Amino acid sequence: MNVFGVDIGGSGIKGAPADLDRGALAQERHKVLTPQPSEPKAVVGAVQEVVRHFDWRGPVGLTFPGVVVDGHTRTAANVDKGWIDLDARALFSEALGLPVALVNDADAAGLAEVAYGAGKDRKGVVLLLTLGTGIGSALFINGELVPNTELGHLELHGKDAEKHASSAAKEEHDWSWAQWAERLDDYFGMVEQLFSPQLIIIGGGVSRKADKFLPLLKPLRAEIVPAQLQNDAGIVGAAMAAAKLG
Repeated sequence: MNVFGVDIGGSGIKGAPADLDRGALAQERHKVLTPQPSEPKAVVGAVQEVVRHFDWRGPVGLTFPGVVVDGHTRTAANVDKGWIDLDARALFSEALGLPVALVNDADAAGLAEVAYGAGKDRKGVVLLLTLGTGIGSALFINGELVPNTELGHLELHGKDAEKHASSAAKEEHDWSWAQWAERLDDYFGMVEQLFSPQLIIIGGGVSRKADKFLPLLKPLRAEIVPAQLQNDAGIVGAAMAAAKLG
């Protein structure tokens, strides 16, 4: 079964039909840059472009980089503040003329990894962390999602952890892989102390380069692995949410 998913990020918006029988993209994804400023009207226009590229006519799943409760976007750390407390699901649905499901971006990636990827059939506490423009998180207990954890905003050394350890921070400060690994050690150590996961899955675009930094990390009690769906996980997870619309 093919269902359409769109992953809205701080730097790019990408989408494609996803084959939910296989947990993979059914067609090559189409990507546009996230408008700057990323105000609602502009982002909705970009999403329309992605969906229309495929001439899609069914339900659409969308991710959002912030807390999503009942279709409303409650926070907007890495996008325009105009998203705060907006009925975003209704806004997207009206613009697209299609049924829409809206889910936190890291939660979507986690749903895909637990269903099809590195977290499949894993019991206990599983934590997916997406390292990108910020740090997103998806927390699972025996396969059940605890939504909107937003663990990138935990305080670390006096500021949001994502300012200390995201891949965007690595690029901004031109850190080497070893320098970045030291910062990841701080962050991963903190989340392990708080949640005692059995498995930590590293997602986001940088997961494609996991061999550059995972071997440099200090050992944890938790097993730490790269996401198997890599940067397609958000699209697949968004499609999974849309499939529940019927």
